[in-house]
Amino acid sequence: MRAMLLKSGLIAVAALLGGQSGPAARAADSYSIDPAHSSVTFKIEHLGLSWIHGRFNEASGDFRVDADNPSASRFALTIKTESIDTANKKRDEHLASPDFFNAKQFPVISFKSTAVKAVEQGLEVTGDFTLHGETKPVTFLLTGGKTGEFPAGVRRTGYSTHLKIKRSDHGMDKMREVVGDEVHVEISFQGVKS
Repeated sequence: MRAMLLKSGLIAVAALLGGQSGPAARAADSYSIDPAHSSVTFKIEHLGLSWIHGRFNEASGDFRVDADNPSASRFALTIKTESIDTANKKRDEHLASPDFFNAKQFPVISFKSTAVKAVEQGLEVTGDFTLHGETKPVTFLLTGGKTGEFPAGVRRTGYSTHLKIKRSDHGMDKMREVVGDEVHVEISFQGVKS
């Protein structure tokens, strides 16, 4: 009788242990970029004397963050070229012309990630950056990733980065004696969880 009880107890314990699973894998979180709380700004030298600052007023995109497997994370951003704003209408019209962005022929600037890697400071993101019809690979560091709610019940997260690109690498090589070739770009975006 004692042997039967012991055997029954062992079977019950085995069944319980067999039915347990490890910690549930957390699904990746998907977000849509909130344009009201995101910005794409830049600065470029003029005559080597001063910096001209500007922004793009229309940007959208989405991203997926997988905390358990960062390499499965994805980022995509689209910027409307004609939304360029340097606080000078005449200059903005010139920048949208074929001399520079050629906004009619190339209405969007885009980025789509091809690889994401967790590093000590944040996420190292590599992807295809398309400007003026030319696609080049870029790699940059995304910092941030904190989460919050605003308004109540709406979950958000955000990231920021800084990168430098050469406009001549994308076929924008006019007036280089006046306008610098290297463009400093700052991107900060907030996403709303889907």
